[in-house]
Amino acid sequence: MKVALYGLYDVKKSKQVIEELFGYFKHYNFLVAVEKEFLEAIKQHTNVKGSYAQFTGFNDLDTSFDLMITIGGDGTILKAVTFIRNLNIPILGINIGRLGFLATVQKTEIKEAVEALIQNEFSIKERELLKVDTNTDSDDFKDLNFALNEVAINRKDSTSMIIINTFIDDEYLNSYWADGLIVATQTGSTGYSLSCGGPVITPSAKSLVITPIAPHNLNVRPLVIPNDSKIKLQVSGRSEQFLVSLDSRIITVEKHTEIYIQTADFKLKMIQFNNQTFLKTLREKMLWGRDARN
Repeated sequence: MKVALYGLYDVKKSKQVIEELFGYFKHYNFLVAVEKEFLEAIKQHTNVKGSYAQFTGFNDLDTSFDLMITIGGDGTILKAVTFIRNLNIPILGINIGRLGFLATVQKTEIKEAVEALIQNEFSIKERELLKVDTNTDSDDFKDLNFALNEVAINRKDSTSMIIINTFIDDEYLNSYWADGLIVATQTGSTGYSLSCGGPVITPSAKSLVITPIAPHNLNVRPLVIPNDSKIKLQVSGRSEQFLVSLDSRIITVEKHTEIYIQTADFKLKMIQFNNQTFLKTLREKMLWGRDARN
């Protein structure tokens, strides 16, 4: 099995996990390529020995890889997507972070996870992404113009709210007077959008959600729309610039730039073990059904 490995550069809190994982790599004769900076941190702070292939970006990977394993949290997976892009390499996340909706393998479950991989006891689940374009020639959206979780519009250099004129399939929807606006995928519905009052959307639902960030009008609520919708955003306000974030990547954009958002033409593949489901993960992470009185 050929594996790409990526993780957080601060490996001190994941040292034990890394050493255990590399032990299984050696035992099962995995072919492993490690992201360059992560490998340097591993060699400096762990007892892992030996030489391993390295990669630094998308151009170093190809379809010969069976999967990518990430060590960190959901944010690590969001970063890993920029390496994989449209190569259809499935991702498996080992959770060293906090919540972990995407990185579902706990650090106490590594042996079971590796054995399930060897025995093919998993399925591949696809997750939709968003694609972003603008009406300008900016190079910022030429390469990494996609997001797994959400595309968010935020104010910059001002405490004043911004106005976001929003159109769906060329029909005017609303002018949001708010701190910002989130367009989230099903995957991103449990992230930033959820913290702003948006609904949880199951991964198989063919939907996106538009969620305002601290809207001034109290009757403005999140809106669920079909995933084949084409969204256009026009931003105005007192500042000459505003921010567009694609997951964790932030781009400064000039006022009056039009932002076009739609579903990307490729999907991310994620490994789901047979004993896992989205509803089970949701129930455990959200502590649903748990009563402290019991």
